[in-house]
Amino acid sequence: MSFLQPSDTQAILLSLEVACTATLVSTPLGIGVAYLLAHTRIPGKTLLEGIVNLPLVLPPVVVGYLLLVLFGRHGYIGRLLAHFHIQIIFTLTGAIIASSVVGFPLLVRSIRLGMESVDSVYGKAARTMGAGAWDAFFTITLPLSARAVLAGMTLMFARSLGEFGATIILAGNIPGVTQTIPLAIYEYTSAPGGDRMALSLCLVSIMLSLLVLLASGSVASSLKRR
Repeated sequence: MSFLQPSDTQAILLSLEVACTATLVSTPLGIGVAYLLAHTRIPGKTLLEGIVNLPLVLPPVVVGYLLLVLFGRHGYIGRLLAHFHIQIIFTLTGAIIASSVVGFPLLVRSIRLGMESVDSVYGKAARTMGAGAWDAFFTITLPLSARAVLAGMTLMFARSLGEFGATIILAGNIPGVTQTIPLAIYEYTSAPGGDRMALSLCLVSIMLSLLVLLASGSVASSLKRR
């Protein structure tokens, strides 16, 4: 891409790495939480649902600050990690954590809706035929919720590509280290004469998001035919 600077290419690659990692790492946990919310009656279920959905209504900057309080050098988790010489703030790991937290509610909501749409008769039939709870989940509930899982992963991936507020608070805006596409656009718009480069990255972001949606739609159609 001749219209992009080397730093822009790095920002694009970092955005893809952050979005892919955040989505893949969060999906197993998202499936578990969605199942708890959809098919169990655990104590404190309403509170759990509220905590999971909280990043949807909080400003991303607030989410980023709360993560900074937790993972900072003097934070509750940060102090523990410091004993193992693990640093989260101003690192790529911090950007992944920020994207994971902000996008997680979208992942869970989509998967939960898919699991709730699965007729409970199928699971009960499997149980009466001798299948255990885990067998019924992996052979009935999860396969029938595959399109919802894919939709949730797509939403989270797209949200991670566009994450800004929490990332800049927790991971900073370090070119080649934590600078993703939104952070690079922000830097260009803050500098004189950076409008053209900001527009170029905006177009790249639009193309990436469109490709993700098209790929997701294609896979979803394939799953529907099966």
